[in-house]
Amino acid sequence: MAGKKQFDTDTALDAAMIQFWRAGYADTSVDDLSRATGLNRSSIYSSLGDKDTLFLRCLDRYAARYGGKYDAALSSAASDPLAAVRAFFDVTLDRIADPALPDGCLVAQSAMAIPVLSPAVAAHARQALGLQRLRLRAALKAGRMTDQDAEAFAVHAAAVNQSLAVMSRAGASPAQLRAVVDVTLDALSQALRPRR
Repeated sequence: MAGKKQFDTDTALDAAMIQFWRAGYADTSVDDLSRATGLNRSSIYSSLGDKDTLFLRCLDRYAARYGGKYDAALSSAASDPLAAVRAFFDVTLDRIADPALPDGCLVAQSAMAIPVLSPAVAAHARQALGLQRLRLRAALKAGRMTDQDAEAFAVHAAAVNQSLAVMSRAGASPAQLRAVVDVTLDALSQALRPRR
């Protein structure tokens, strides 16, 4: 039928997301996206948007997919903040360990590419990065940390989480990544102990 889309948008967006995730925004061309999605350039532009628009859609898709998992992990923070933050890190470690996915994190890569991104895309990348800190801060506040401690640990845990993605791309072993998480959880455990 003329005029009817002959592809599945979700499949094409997932393929584009993996391409951006694997190569990064700057090193992904529209031709790369065409090969990854199986769509010609014209179909990409008419159905998915230009490169910036498509990247934003992929970044939102990635953030929603993993954001939901992070939210579920942190949902028990009011009763057990340490277990909740451990579960938060497990989402990242499980993603990193999945052989079907590229190493690293699309949000972390996007943050590192901010100097070469358009202002609109850079702002979106900053926002996606900031969501992790906000999630963690809210969870730690629910776990009865003070505003100041919740903010400090949220910034720290979000930074550790992003560093796990970078370290995995650089070849760090699962044991090394777990050791980094354990140091953070130990510090959080100390901070959560009632003060005398």
